[in-house]
Amino acid sequence: MSPKIRVIIPAYNEEESIAKVITEIPEIVQEIIVVSNNSTDATEENAKNAGATVLQEPRKGYGYACLKGMDYISYQSTKTDIIVFLDGDYSDFPSELTKIVAPIIEKDKELVIGSRVKKWREKGSMTFPQIFGNWLATSLMKLFFNARFTDLGPFRAIKYNKLLELEMQDKTYGWTVEMQLKALKKGFSYTEVPVHYKNRIGTSKVSGTVKGAIFAGIKILGWIFKYSFK
Repeated sequence: MSPKIRVIIPAYNEEESIAKVITEIPEIVQEIIVVSNNSTDATEENAKNAGATVLQEPRKGYGYACLKGMDYISYQSTKTDIIVFLDGDYSDFPSELTKIVAPIIEKDKELVIGSRVKKWREKGSMTFPQIFGNWLATSLMKLFFNARFTDLGPFRAIKYNKLLELEMQDKTYGWTVEMQLKALKKGFSYTEVPVHYKNRIGTSKVSGTVKGAIFAGIKILGWIFKYSFK
């Protein structure tokens, strides 16, 4: 029997890209959930027209949006086996979702991270703060936990029951690193798969601003040191 897959897409003012993301997601997905994170443009309308379930989360923050999606799923009568997280800015290649979930389906892995490898990244698609932040975070995780992560990529898949075990808390920039750290602490099986990455449509709300990059860096390091000395 094929696993039941749901996708959660946090989105803030992604009216130009959200329909492209939704329409390129493979048909193996049972439901696509777009969480509008206080969008003021046509993101919600465009997502709905493209066939997604649209939720509203007025509290700004990537983690808030992801938690809203999880809360919605918890009330559904149909089973969920795998959750995929994907950004709404069209920087990822949604068609690669089959690659992301394959290690869970075929090898019983519990967490899979899409690693934005350099040779498959479009020039300019990742800023220097993003590249440096990923390197620093994954290096620290290797130092403290002997982890094999190379990226904090947002395109990822996790078994739904394992996601619930993590009891995710972060409301903003630390969501991805919190997931990886908690998975390490709990001894989850994990792997990475290389994915392509391109320049996003529109301006990044995090890496595109100095303030966003600084806050993201602080949040990521905070989670790492919290779990390193716990």
